[in-house]
Amino acid sequence: MANLNGTSPDINASTAENPSRDGTERVKNVVLVHGAFADGSGWRGVYDELTAGGYTVAIVQNPLTSFEDDVAATRRVIARQNGPVILVGHSYGGTVITEAGDDPQVAGLVYVAAFAPDLGQSTLDQYGEVPPPPNFEPDVQPDGFAYLKSETFHAGFAADTSESDGAFLRDAQVPIAMKALEAKVSKVAWKVKPSWYVVATEDGAIAPKLLRSTARRIGADTTELAGSHVVFLTQPSAVAGVIDRAAHGAAKPGSVDPSASMKAA
Repeated sequence: MANLNGTSPDINASTAENPSRDGTERVKNVVLVHGAFADGSGWRGVYDELTAGGYTVAIVQNPLTSFEDDVAATRRVIARQNGPVILVGHSYGGTVITEAGDDPQVAGLVYVAAFAPDLGQSTLDQYGEVPPPPNFEPDVQPDGFAYLKSETFHAGFAADTSESDGAFLRDAQVPIAMKALEAKVSKVAWKVKPSWYVVATEDGAIAPKLLRSTARRIGADTTELAGSHVVFLTQPSAVAGVIDRAAHGAAKPGSVDPSASMKAA
């Protein structure tokens, strides 16, 4: 059932080491995949919440040098897990998990303010549906890699962080090869795996209208959280709660009913 108010279950009330309420075992392994202009360290709060709840958590460090490299990095981490995996992607990381999520170890997908292309689509193709908000301004370098412009970084990427945290994220940016954002997916995991989705209602990098339509298109169980594009960083407990719910749900056949996907406001 879609969660419209942004509340999440208490992750510590039902840990990965205990059976689900219906007696089934939940998925115990979680793999977190970051997006563009960042690295995996932003997942620290979510990591802490999940590991405290008994989950085994691994964080992919995407090189952002090409889509193929990022998918390979994700598959490498999945292969190291002992058993089924909940695969979580933020932003461009959603494109990565769409491709890499066809791995048989992946039991479910969680998209956090993320892209979810269809077959033959790229990350940038998604912006053809709804353009990015005005403060999201990539600055492409002569070598084909892009940063976000410093002047609008905070408003476009991390508006609900403090000025000091936003400045650190701005100055610690990891550039992404534009060819990674232009690459077309050849596999679409959300068509065959249950999916959950977090809509960041104040997202300044991907318009909330696009986030909602994406969640509806892929038939995801959807939660809305009032936050910026980096909602996983500013609201780690709430995002971890969605992942916890996915870990319970993915352990059960037919866990996601497309009719439960939230209707766009």
